[in-house]
Amino acid sequence: MSERQASVARDTFETKIKTSLDIDGSGRGNYQTGVPFLEHMLDQVSRHGLFDIDIHCDGDTHIDDHHSVEDVGITLGMAFDQALGDRKGILRYGHAYVPLDESLSRVVIDFSGRPGLHFHADFTRDKVGTFDVDLASEFFMGFANHARATLHMDVIRGTNDHHKIETLFKAFGRALRMACSIDARASNAMPSTKGAL
Repeated sequence: MSERQASVARDTFETKIKTSLDIDGSGRGNYQTGVPFLEHMLDQVSRHGLFDIDIHCDGDTHIDDHHSVEDVGITLGMAFDQALGDRKGILRYGHAYVPLDESLSRVVIDFSGRPGLHFHADFTRDKVGTFDVDLASEFFMGFANHARATLHMDVIRGTNDHHKIETLFKAFGRALRMACSIDARASNAMPSTKGAL
């Protein structure tokens, strides 16, 4: 059984969320968020990152999906921060390019301890189904801030906004998997010249 696990609960006036994570999982996901497209995207993160993730969110989706999407990103970031502990022995950096038909995205992550999101995607419509495309960056901002990670995310090309967002989530899962991996050559070393992250 993996030691790199976390459970996070977060209650606000807008959302009530419980998130559990096993970094060294098998790619199993269980999602109840009230936002079907978000659940489809979270499934990409689980499967391509080989993380076991359970998220239950009761949110004010009668208003819109904004708070639920952002707060799920926040709690998932908190879970990764907790599960990684002092971050000794991890590769720290991860990157991935992922295509889906005509779309191609690149994601680069650094578990630096310094939160930041640099998000570059041109969407041609406001929504994919009922999902507001602006919420993709809100999810990743919530994650980066609470995982204490720097994220660079770029849609390099594409015409289908569903494909663009999906390539971002798939590449995110792959980059996360790399960054969280244990470095066999430095399994107990801090991956920083400062001695801390």
